[in-house]
Amino acid sequence: MLHESPIIQLGGLNIDLSVIIMLVVTCAIVFGLAFAATRNLSVENPGKLQNFLEWVVEFVQGLISSTMDLKKGKPFLSLGMTLIMFIFVGNMLGLPFGIVTEFDNVQSAQVFGHDIVTVKEALEQAQATHPGEAAHVGVNWWKSPTADAGVSIGLALMIFVLVHFLGIFRNTKAYFKHYVQPFPFFLPINIIEQFSKLLTHGMRLFGNIFAGEVLISVLLKLTALGVGGWIASVLGLVVWQGFSIFVGSIQAFVFTILTFVYISQSIDTHEEEH
Repeated sequence: MLHESPIIQLGGLNIDLSVIIMLVVTCAIVFGLAFAATRNLSVENPGKLQNFLEWVVEFVQGLISSTMDLKKGKPFLSLGMTLIMFIFVGNMLGLPFGIVTEFDNVQSAQVFGHDIVTVKEALEQAQATHPGEAAHVGVNWWKSPTADAGVSIGLALMIFVLVHFLGIFRNTKAYFKHYVQPFPFFLPINIIEQFSKLLTHGMRLFGNIFAGEVLISVLLKLTALGVGGWIASVLGLVVWQGFSIFVGSIQAFVFTILTFVYISQSIDTHEEEH
């Protein structure tokens, strides 16, 4: 059975409902953790969640201090904490389970009064290819939001805008000057470099998480091969789930530290010019 994303059209735009749902879930989990950890702050007898959040603060401070002076990077502490917690939680959501609903006719492929475009197209294609045969299309509602290229590139775009905002407004002269260094004819290369940072920053996160979820779906399909398939599937999932936790953690770390590296480059250049 095919698994499609629940995409509907609103105002001429394709909206993936599963991504929106998972973004809300991720934000709710991160906010809930932060709220629970800071609700009853105590110096003498901190709770487990408070200890965890304090460890996150110290960890992010370590990332900042490894890329720039901690005093200059202190304003970005909350940004770093939000990024690493949001990305880590988002990376983990697609691992434990999935929620799939099944549609077998075009008329039922609706949600909130809107057609699920991907399901409708898949059913129509299946009916045209094999007329008279029953067609079934599954909709995947639960996945890691970072397994969507739009989310990962959106996060990278946010950092891209912030970095260049800092460069333009806190480092105006040096910011524009570095595009023609070491020689003016390097201008096109330096411009391409900036956009390549945007793409690699986002696509690295997307590629690793998406590939992990694809492999999980492949391992699940092994169950159709009988007892041997079940054994291979379970063993493969146990190993891959553990490795995916490691990969998800590393990707949250890499995205966050690259954020501080790009910010540091902007700030440090500013300081060198003065």
